[in-house]
Formats: sequence, C-alpha cells, structure tokens
Amino acid sequence: MAALEGRVAFITGGARGQGRAHALALAAEGAKVVIADVPRPMNLTYPLATEDDLRNTAKEVEELGGLCLPIVLDVRDADALRAAIEETVSTLGSLDILVANAGVVSTGPLDEVTDQVWEQLVGTNLTGVFHTLRAATPVMRRQRFGRIVVTSSMGGRMGIPELAAYNATKWGVIGLAKSLALELAKDGITVNVICPTTVHTPMVQPVDSDGVPDELIQRMMRANPIPQPWIEPEDVSRGLLYLVTDPGVVTGSVLEIGLGGSARLH
Repeated sequence: MAALEGRVAFITGGARGQGRAHALALAAEGAKVVIADVPRPMNLTYPLATEDDLRNTAKEVEELGGLCLPIVLDVRDADALRAAIEETVSTLGSLDILVANAGVVSTGPLDEVTDQVWEQLVGTNLTGVFHTLRAATPVMRRQRFGRIVVTSSMGGRMGIPELAAYNATKWGVIGLAKSLALELAKDGITVNVICPTTVHTPMVQPVDSDGVPDELIQRMMRANPIPQPWIEPEDVSRGLLYLVTDPGVVTGSVLEIGLGGSARLH
C-alpha cells in the first residue's frame, strides 16, 4: 500500500515548478491531489502560471494513475481560498495534507522596490499563506489530523542583497508556521516549513542566452559550500514527502534544502 493511499492533498502554486513536482510526488504515493493556481496579473519580470500549466499538471498526475482536481484561484483572494477548501472536502471527502507553496519573487535594491511590488510580494507570499492556513485549519481540527507544509526560502534564513522585500515575506511565513504549529500540536496536526535554495523553475530565470547564471545567482553560488547553481523541484519534493509521511512527531521545524548555504550562519 502506498504511503499516502486515501489521503487528500491541497497545493497552492500547483501549476508548475515546485508545485507540479509536489503534485506528482504526492500522487505517486497514492494521494488525491488538488492543485490551485493562476493568479491575477502582476508587475513581475517573468510570466505567471497559466490555465494551460494547471491543466498540464493535472494531466501528468492522471497519467500516473492519480486523481487531480485543478482550481483556478489567486491566494490573495481569501474568499476564493475558502471556497476551494470547501470544494475539496465536499468533492474528495477530507483535507489531510496542505502545501502552502504559492509565491512570487522580485529582485532589486530596497530603495527601488515600488509600493506595487511590495504589495504583490506581501500579498502573495505572506498574506496568501495566511489565507491558506486559516481556511484549512478548521477542517483539520475537526478531523484531528493534518500535515501542513509551508514553502519559505533560504532567503528566510539569511539576509541577501537585492532580495530584502522578498526575504521579509519568507522570514514572516516561518514565524507564522511555527506559531500555528504550537496552536495545533494537541490536535494531531503538524506544521513545518521547507526552505529551498534557488530552484530551477520558471519563477527564477537564472541564466542568460548562453546559459550563464545571472549576477545574483552567481553570488549565491559562491556562498554555497556545495558548488552548484540550483536544485531541482524534485529535490524539494523529497523533503516534502518526509514531512507529510511523518507519524506526527516533527512539527514547528524548518527543513533547509540549501546546498549548505546557511552552515556558516549558525
């Protein structure tokens, strides 16, 4: 029997990148998967996930023999998140695993960050996680079971020049998750955080036309004892599976998948 047979997993930011890898990994272990994505337009330097991305991920899950329910939503919309959680429970019967993964990034010196970019980062990366956790917590409390994983970043463990606004949101979700872990510890629910280093996904475009990493990525590479530019989404999914299959003794923890980047900081 697969480790997650009969479980229902809800993933925000599930259309591509880490979210797609998580959906496939969870489905391979027997979980029914709901993927929520496709935010409203934002002023960013890379294209956002599309409905085609969402459908393609659902198709890949189904090709594994899994069940996948795709839902179009923006995590900044609290009502849409609440409705999606209700739809998940009414359609699939429960909500056992929650992966608060939706996030966006913008780089640049702090004094060049516009109000619009700040609001997009905070609204998606921090408020969006808050909306997701708030909507799911009552369901899991009623079940007296749940496995919650929040995606932060190695940027949530250190300062990085030209990522101050982004890092602020990623430090924030760690405090949010740790506090919720204490609130839910007696209810059979665990809450943990994953902090990946730079992941090779469409959200981060780390190379030029010749395949050379950009200056920011090069600086981060020099800080990593393991000398490689990035990790793959599947590297993060292995950490996710560890946390969601745990029997319930690991909670309030931060799992770094960071190529050793923080080893000098603690």
